[in-house]
Amino acid sequence: MGTDLAGHIEDTKLAEALSERYIAYAMSTIMSRSLPDVRDGLKPVHRRLLYAMQQLRLDPTSGFKKCARVVGDVIGKFHPHGDASVYEALVRLAQDFAVRYPLVEGQGNFGSIDGDGAAAMRYTESRLTEVAQALLDGIQDDAVDFRATYDNEDHEPIVLPGTFPNLLANGAAGIAVGMATSIPPHNAAEICRAAKLLIENPDVTIAELVDLMPGPDFPTGGILVEERDSIIRSYETGRGSFRTRARWEVEQGRFGTWMIIVTEIPYQVQKSRLIEQIADLMEQRKLPLLGDVRDESTTDIRLVLEPKTKGVEPEVLMETLFRNTALENRFSLNMNVLGGDRVPGVLSLKEVLRAWLDHVHEVLVRRSNHRLAAVLRRLEILEGFLAVYLNLDEVIRIIREEDEPKVSLMATFSLTDVQAEAVLNMRLRSLRRLEEMEIRRERDKLADEQKALETLLGSERRRWTRICKDLDGTIKKFGSGPLGDRRTLIAAAPEPVDISAALEIDREPLTVLLSREGWIRAMKGHGLDPQGHRFKEGDEGWLSVECQSTDRLCLISSSGKAYTIKAADLPRGRGFGQPFRTVVDVPQEDRIVILFPVSDEGRRLIASASGRGMIVSEAGLVAEKRTGKQVFNVKDGDEVFACIPVSGSHVLTLGHNKRALIFPLEQVPEMTRGGGVAFQKLGDSTLRDMRTLTLSEGLLWQEGQRVRSAADLTPLEGRRGAVGRAAPQWMLRNKG
Repeated sequence: MGTDLAGHIEDTKLAEALSERYIAYAMSTIMSRSLPDVRDGLKPVHRRLLYAMQQLRLDPTSGFKKCARVVGDVIGKFHPHGDASVYEALVRLAQDFAVRYPLVEGQGNFGSIDGDGAAAMRYTESRLTEVAQALLDGIQDDAVDFRATYDNEDHEPIVLPGTFPNLLANGAAGIAVGMATSIPPHNAAEICRAAKLLIENPDVTIAELVDLMPGPDFPTGGILVEERDSIIRSYETGRGSFRTRARWEVEQGRFGTWMIIVTEIPYQVQKSRLIEQIADLMEQRKLPLLGDVRDESTTDIRLVLEPKTKGVEPEVLMETLFRNTALENRFSLNMNVLGGDRVPGVLSLKEVLRAWLDHVHEVLVRRSNHRLAAVLRRLEILEGFLAVYLNLDEVIRIIREEDEPKVSLMATFSLTDVQAEAVLNMRLRSLRRLEEMEIRRERDKLADEQKALETLLGSERRRWTRICKDLDGTIKKFGSGPLGDRRTLIAAAPEPVDISAALEIDREPLTVLLSREGWIRAMKGHGLDPQGHRFKEGDEGWLSVECQSTDRLCLISSSGKAYTIKAADLPRGRGFGQPFRTVVDVPQEDRIVILFPVSDEGRRLIASASGRGMIVSEAGLVAEKRTGKQVFNVKDGDEVFACIPVSGSHVLTLGHNKRALIFPLEQVPEMTRGGGVAFQKLGDSTLRDMRTLTLSEGLLWQEGQRVRSAADLTPLEGRRGAVGRAAPQWMLRNKG
């Protein structure tokens, strides 16, 4: 008697329930959604799309069918997910700017490189390309295993035969749970040549493979400017990145004028967004050498960049654009794929090629065995035909007169069950006079094929030779012409271009004002009175820094981070400026300690409120990102107190505990990052002041006082990290 489970409740720990369900979700995402298979380079949705289109007989020579019909078949039979996601996958397989070797040929609006979406699936049509047909070739010959579909009503392939190197040729991208994949597209002919080399020499090095396969080949072209050593290292580890640049040329105009024409842009960069980015940077005065940008593209890309003056060098103008815009881009490499055993892992280039070749070898063996079985079945039938052909009258008599003709045929002519069944099913038109000769010719031909297949299956060397010939066929078919020719130019890593001289054209003196409320702006000229400028109500001037428009300013926050601001990027004019947190990403809880122009030779003494510090070079404070650069590590409850220029021979520190200490500057280490060393032991107190000085020259503590001589200062000398001496009254006067 069965137990009624309705209303049954089991107590389970929340952590265990969450863990079990999340692991199941993670595995489903990794195995059935996001990571491609190393053998055919496809994710399940793409594999099901191609198989469904083949079932609909949408081969390259047939007519097109509505994409809605294809998507309906896919989600109805194989892939029970949303139609929008399936159609997006179908559209991408048809976009020649997104996929290096399109697997789907589209008819209608399938989107553009500007980021425009495709038309609705009821308006577009599609069919398979020859590349997709190469991936599917042999699927009817028991080349791969099949499994039941989600509803057990049909079967689908676990993997495609994949005699085309799709994983590397078309690349892949996906984000799973806890792992991701990013593989750039490559040239199919180069992949096949590298695979042949691996067959000939299994111990080949990655460097030798890179000789034949020098780097990615993006569908949008461009120029690969990554160093060869970096490319080899990326392919060895399966992780890295490739630096690409737009392809451009100079077009001469009248009277010595010129403009730059960009004809190819980096992969996965939307042209419309690129133009918007350039226009925004021009508005913000971050591209001072660029005068205008226009899009004159038709089916081919043509971006026109005009310089502000014809005296600018084209290379210098392009360098400013490469540094600031997506005309230079990096494509990451993370060859995280599902292996033949369905286990995810990051593979090297050699391992990916080896896994694909092993799959191709297995497909060849399975197809050969399938064909051999078919040949043997046919030979058995032909032998039966020949056995009875000279006695057709007796065959006809047996069929007409015997109650069990099949048994009588088998006994009379020593036929097998299959042969007797074939004789009984023979059509009358096969009894014509010349049929026996045709049967003998077919038998001899099949016998030769049987011998060739058995020889092939009996020799692994012959099988690899056959695979090499198939690779040559792939090279011949897909390795040249508009589809196969390499599109991405392989170039040497570019030499550094000095753009500072060109930017000197706009060099002018500036005074940068930072208000108490955090508003920053740049005013033309030096010697300005901060109080003479307008501020928002309740705000006032705080920091005033004199610099040049070509300078970089360093901003030190209380958490020990250094941020870099280009003076030329700051707003000018009579307004209030803009909040400095829109220029750099400083957390709200951090306060600004100091703002100063960076000097390549300058050095700074940085110290925390607890009395620890170190020397840092100003060049080392420059940060490339808006999020800044951690330079001084402060502990919880502590913060940066001061960052002053290094000069003189000694350091003077004064604590709120009214104790002062002077120690040699040479005792302070110079560091690129760290928590510094103890300047003065302050206990529960904090720093009140810090100065650098030359002991022999004395010290002017504050305006209105006399210069304190070495004799006044010597009593305060001690070793770094000491408690210090009681500070004299002149040092404590008027200091908060």
